Amino acid sequence: MLFNSFEFIIFLPIVFILYWFVFNRNTLIQNVFIIVASYIFYGWWDRTFLLLIFITSLCSYLSGIGIDYLRKRGSTGKVMAVANIVLNLLILGVYKYYNFFVDSLADLMHICGVPFHTHSLQLILPVGISFYTFQALSYTIDVYKNKLQATYRLDTFMAYICFFPQLVAGPIERATQLLPQFAKSRTFSGAEAADGCRQMLWGFFKKMVIADNCAPIVDEIFSNYSHMSSSTLLLGAFYFTMQIYGDFSGYSDIAIGCAKLLGIRLMKNFDLPYFSRDIAEFWRKWHRSLTQWFRDYVYIPLGGSRCSVGNSIRNTFIIFLLSGLWHGANWTFICWGAYHAILFIPLLLTKTNRLNTNIVAEGRSLCTIKEFVQMSVTFMLVMIGWVLFRAESMSIAIEYLRGMCTWSLFSVPSMVNKIVLLSIAFMFFVEWCNRGCEHEVSSVRLWKKPIRYLFYWFMLAYIYLFAGNSGAFIYFQF
Repeated sequence: MLFNSFEFIIFLPIVFILYWFVFNRNTLIQNVFIIVASYIFYGWWDRTFLLLIFITSLCSYLSGIGIDYLRKRGSTGKVMAVANIVLNLLILGVYKYYNFFVDSLADLMHICGVPFHTHSLQLILPVGISFYTFQALSYTIDVYKNKLQATYRLDTFMAYICFFPQLVAGPIERATQLLPQFAKSRTFSGAEAADGCRQMLWGFFKKMVIADNCAPIVDEIFSNYSHMSSSTLLLGAFYFTMQIYGDFSGYSDIAIGCAKLLGIRLMKNFDLPYFSRDIAEFWRKWHRSLTQWFRDYVYIPLGGSRCSVGNSIRNTFIIFLLSGLWHGANWTFICWGAYHAILFIPLLLTKTNRLNTNIVAEGRSLCTIKEFVQMSVTFMLVMIGWVLFRAESMSIAIEYLRGMCTWSLFSVPSMVNKIVLLSIAFMFFVEWCNRGCEHEVSSVRLWKKPIRYLFYWFMLAYIYLFAGNSGAFIYFQF
């Protein structure tokens, strides 16, 4: 079920009313209801996927109990933890990466002149499998490392894994943060619900006005890149930069706001990444839940930056390559990860990767010239990387980037959409004015009531009048 669908408009109010006014007697009943609602939400695409998420949930739940049982008898529970981690990664690998690795091996054998026959699996990639798999893995790892007590309540754990607002595209929540919220009673807060609605409204704007209007233009430009001027190709890269941000951060805003309606707090997944002054800051602000997951479960255990220079560079490449591979089974994603690793290495070597941790232009209305140049350069570097991410193959990505570097770069581009550009400018203006806030429109609650409601009606009218053709969220494929 898509957030931007008629079915969800009907689904959410029903869930909200039943959750707070019918199934509110205790946490067990509320959790069971959340599980049922989440399975309906997830099964809307394909009911066969329900078995897969149930297996992932049950095995991870039992692994926690198993680790706790073995630990009480003098064992570390490592075997149980490793077994569940391998099982989850095996399921993810088969569905998402089997064909990619087999085909890549076949290509390598062909180059070497060795006959090699492959057998591809005709499998449909389950929606959001990377997200809920990583969420399940975090629980097993945290229990094994004694950062979290194993839960014996099946309802609590199942709700943690399948909570529908963030099930298919995150944020990837830690068990230490989200699981306890399902274990305790929840009370309705009108202020929290109102703030959730505000955040959802802004998320729908970014998805339906920004992303959905950019999408057809991006498809047109990338499909006919060989016939486009350099300026149009640059504009196409800019449109995709806006599309993927509006799409993914819009989803996150809707998910976080929806969770607030149900008394659950999810982590902030985006923190205005396009105002970043270097690549390190960008990665602290873009898809924060995934970045922190790789940092805590891969980068730091490998030694992080507290080791030799060579090992620090190795660790950096590992997490960026894994991040690229996490996004999809294609060499374009791996090269996209390598590209960002190359951009990050100079900051690591000069120990300036933690230089920009404060809010840009904090306490000021405008940024300095230096900050503007830093943000502009970082934005351009990120935009070049998105070409690798969007292209269907590396050869297309290279040709596209090469096509951007001709004298026609100084010509007037085609495919200019004034409504889209004005909407993007409006989005950046609102985000700049609210940097440092909980979310982009959280400060609206402080406005006088008439102005506040005028803003709501303006946003609803803007979405109604200028929404593009609704499509699935980009990150559903990951």
